Amino acid sequence: MPMPAPIPPAELLYGVHSVEAVLEEDPSAVREVWIAARGAPAVRLGERLEAAGLAVRRGDRLLLDRLAPGAKHQGVVARVRKRPPTDWASVLDTVEDARRGNGPGEAPLLLVLDRVQDPRNLGACVRSAAAAGVAAVVAPRRGAAGLTATVRRTAAGGAERAPVVQVPNLARALRDLAERGVAIVGADPDAPEVAWDADLTGPLALVLGAEGTGLRRLTRERCDRLVAIPMTACGASLNVSVAAGILLYEALRQRRPRGGGPPPAP
Repeated sequence: MPMPAPIPPAELLYGVHSVEAVLEEDPSAVREVWIAARGAPAVRLGERLEAAGLAVRRGDRLLLDRLAPGAKHQGVVARVRKRPPTDWASVLDTVEDARRGNGPGEAPLLLVLDRVQDPRNLGACVRSAAAAGVAAVVAPRRGAAGLTATVRRTAAGGAERAPVVQVPNLARALRDLAERGVAIVGADPDAPEVAWDADLTGPLALVLGAEGTGLRRLTRERCDRLVAIPMTACGASLNVSVAAGILLYEALRQRRPRGGGPPPAP
């Protein structure tokens, strides 16, 4: 039997959690799945796929290595329908509906990433953003990591739950949000205001810069204010995905109802 050809990157998905997330969100997007792993999570995934009437092919890891060259596939590789890019206009419509009171009732929260180039950092940011119920993760189209299979695997299903949109001009996108009443708050380790003391309620876009370089000048100029995450060690720094998680959950903490319950579901 001839070996199958490698899966085009745009149709490639790997890892148990990523395939499970697509199965939950849109089962029709799954075309074929190859499973070589024998652990309980992979077995359960295979059972769910078969129960949904989807094709499951068994193979060894050499076969999966051929299908997904260079990928850390964890013994699960899927061919999925090519995912269309998220439309920026639809994100703005969501924000506008929330402002007019036509949305779900929760003030929109967005995560904006200024040229984050490491795909694992981007995936980790998307994972935290999905858990926090963001309206969208926004990134520039150029000079930043795209929504690759590595990003989707690192996001552990988050990329299927949080819209990720790449815009041609990040400064213009921030202006679009500001015009719709969204506060633009940038993260800067040298900012005089501490995140804990800032008001992170209401329509909000949290903006974080690239690893090592931080926010670009034009991005910084679009921010209404800058906040810092306090650290006790002089000269210490945080990975961008860690910083994103801290700020997102500080925003959620401030938004929780009186009495300490969880924030409203997005």
